[in-house]
Amino acid sequence: MTHTRTALAALLEQHGLGPSRALGQNFVVDPNTVRRIARLAGVGPGSNVVEIGAGLGSLTLALAETGASVTAVELDRHLLPVLREVVADRPVAVVEGDALRLDWDEVLGGHERWTLVANLPYNVATPLVLDLLAGVPAIERMLVMVQKEVGERLAAAPGTPAYGIPSVKVALRATAKVVGRVGPDVFLPRPRVDSALVEVVRRPEPATDADPDLLVALVEAAFNQRRKMLRRSLAGRVRPEAFAAAGIDPADRPERLSVQDWGRLTHAVADLGAPPP
Repeated sequence: MTHTRTALAALLEQHGLGPSRALGQNFVVDPNTVRRIARLAGVGPGSNVVEIGAGLGSLTLALAETGASVTAVELDRHLLPVLREVVADRPVAVVEGDALRLDWDEVLGGHERWTLVANLPYNVATPLVLDLLAGVPAIERMLVMVQKEVGERLAAAPGTPAYGIPSVKVALRATAKVVGRVGPDVFLPRPRVDSALVEVVRRPEPATDADPDLLVALVEAAFNQRRKMLRRSLAGRVRPEAFAAAGIDPADRPERLSVQDWGRLTHAVADLGAPPP
């Protein structure tokens, strides 16, 4: 049984707790929503699931219902005793810690393949997804609930308004798509924005074998001046002949380039070097 709005409110009152605005806490209070998330995640018996920001266990319980083994990460020390009480008779291991600073090798060390399923606080969703893709290869799939605009940026395709730095960084290591929408009424407290469910699947190999640090540096430089043509936003970083070698029109703007385009440009820059000062 997962938490209803009434049950979760009673649990908070019983323990003298409330959602923390500083931690971006919005608890899901609709059983249908958390079961839908678990279903979309495609987890079940034999699955190893890590949940970040478990809170009072609404989604944790739904994941455990599938038969998956769940590792629930929670930062808020006030919620931890209640979370442990809620999942005491379920196949759930509770880990205290900040997901941006955890030793993930230690947390996930028991198994090689993991799925991340989480209702992520809006203020950390993007850096967390990007950090896990870059540094935690054991997490092969993610199903994350994030602010609608954040989800659209993570999954955006080239040439669309939402396409930007996060889109390219995700596309380098994974494929991503929005698989559902969630309205504000299923949360306590009720946020002022809609949420999106985003599925992220790690690629077997990165989308390009170009130097990822150089690629990201070029992407950030270009998108930080996204209204400018590439020959202007990347002046001082990219020689004119590098654009030609990569088959990139220097009059284009950054949102028109796919991750493969960025890979070719990165190779050209690495081969030809930066322009002279």
